[in-house]
Amino acid sequence: PQYGLRLNPAKLLLDPYALAMTGELVVNDAIHSYQMQDPDLIDDADSAPFVPHSVYVRPLEPTPNQPPRIPWDRTVIYETHVKGFTKLHPEIPEELRGTYAGLAQQPVIDYLVSLGVTSIELLPVQHFVPEPMLLGRGLTNYWGYNPVGYFAPHSTYAAHGQRGEQIAEFRDMVDALHAAGLEVIIDVVYNHTAEGDHLGPTLAWKGSANADTYWMLDGGMYDNPTGCGNAIRAESPRMVELILSSLRYWVTDLHVDGFRFDLASTLARTSAMVTTWAPVLSAMAADPVLSQVKLIAEPWDIGIGGYQAGNFPGPWAEWNDVFRGTVRDTWRSIGSLSELGARLTGSADRFAHNGRRPYHSINFITAHDGFTLADLVAYNDKHNEANGENNNDGSNDNRSWNGGAEGPTDDPEVLKNRRARQRSLLATLLLSAGTPMILSGDESGRTQQGNNNVYCQDNELSWTDWSAMDQDLIEWTKLLLQIRDRYSVLRPEVHPSPEDLHWFNEDGTVLTSEQWNDPDVRVVQAMFKGDPSVLLCLNTGPEAVEMNFPMPARVVLASEDVTLTGVDPSAGVKVPCYSIVVAEVLPDE
Repeated sequence: PQYGLRLNPAKLLLDPYALAMTGELVVNDAIHSYQMQDPDLIDDADSAPFVPHSVYVRPLEPTPNQPPRIPWDRTVIYETHVKGFTKLHPEIPEELRGTYAGLAQQPVIDYLVSLGVTSIELLPVQHFVPEPMLLGRGLTNYWGYNPVGYFAPHSTYAAHGQRGEQIAEFRDMVDALHAAGLEVIIDVVYNHTAEGDHLGPTLAWKGSANADTYWMLDGGMYDNPTGCGNAIRAESPRMVELILSSLRYWVTDLHVDGFRFDLASTLARTSAMVTTWAPVLSAMAADPVLSQVKLIAEPWDIGIGGYQAGNFPGPWAEWNDVFRGTVRDTWRSIGSLSELGARLTGSADRFAHNGRRPYHSINFITAHDGFTLADLVAYNDKHNEANGENNNDGSNDNRSWNGGAEGPTDDPEVLKNRRARQRSLLATLLLSAGTPMILSGDESGRTQQGNNNVYCQDNELSWTDWSAMDQDLIEWTKLLLQIRDRYSVLRPEVHPSPEDLHWFNEDGTVLTSEQWNDPDVRVVQAMFKGDPSVLLCLNTGPEAVEMNFPMPARVVLASEDVTLTGVDPSAGVKVPCYSIVVAEVLPDE
């Protein structure tokens, strides 16, 4: 082990290229290559009864693939979970709930299409296993960021069998979503594997190509820029080939439309530096298949030099964490208009280089990792006690505000405050330049009861409760997406020039530089010049404000009821606290 070699003939290894896997990981000393009482001694117990097995299957026969090919400027991503989204759906046959086949059922597809999203982003569907630590607590890995099979669809999401049947079921799901005009993007985890650190189990690569697979330190220890125990050495020719072959397989054989790369900075690591032109990233850009699909980076890991936001090249889009933080702060009355303005208009300060466009910014306010939108406005603090770590897991940097009471409340003023901010947060997300990503359930008020790290909660805490849907919020989301679709100026293909943007205060006069940078100024009117031009009027403060439009305009959407400021409806409106008004600028007579 001190030389990076962990060969042990007693350990059954998964085939890294297996197209299907089956079986569960069972906590047993035999899954380790060493003796538990002395890690320096080899363990010769047979691991086969306690680990997943590879399944030999013939590749599927090719079938026609008709991808929707949604242009980036029209893309609206919906991040969801294969099991959690349908597990409680009353209109799906019980035996199909929580499966690939369940996600392909017509009631699910009808809901997604009616909502107005274009692209479904699935949490990991490559075969994964739970961490032994979680199994010891009676929990499991719900999200799936613990892979062992990069070619194999996760077997327990299959309704029709786990001995290879999952492959066709997955592709049938993709084809059904395609037939409805929906893209399928999958979240992939090529930054680490389920084998963990030097004390982790031996499941595949550790027992065959340990030093080629992982970044190693002296003494046989593992470098850990992922925080998950190990990190894939993506500059290794062996791993470059595996990663590219895997990605191509999911596109050509299983028909997926793109990938979101978890901790993508780990793929940018070389022996010398972190560079977004690292071997595997350069190979993707040059690949005739992969260069034509959507590539999305989570542009960081926790290692030295790991924060690479804004640095990924060419076709890559990136999660924009600064958008998330700025917009969360805005609707709790923190931050300056100048920072908000940059996020509303495509984050040019981060993405206007190397030919990149506003849509290369993946705008999001919430994701699987963190509070849901409903919890963002209902909790000041995380409540992760159910995870078994004494509430020490999960981020403390939530930038949330409960509106005056922690968690569930009957206080009408608090509930009114929360409702207004939920609607305005969604509006800011869906009306900003860039590619929006909605967390599944945010449009319907889904709560996780203040838990901001449900990675180990495969239960009702994480699953979508179809009996408790906020229909008003769903309708609001639909309206926002209709407005986004109607006005092309809200989804620009190039970064706006100064002539295309104008900023006004509540009385309709141009914002001064002092107001622009004053953290106490909570009201702004942003005019996006186009055909037609659009006004976004934001009142991010705690008091209602009379806004005089800087030019005649017609209100087309308001997050809360507005009243006229005078007899002329095109002159302005009184905007309630924590709310947004969208107005179409009227043409000159």
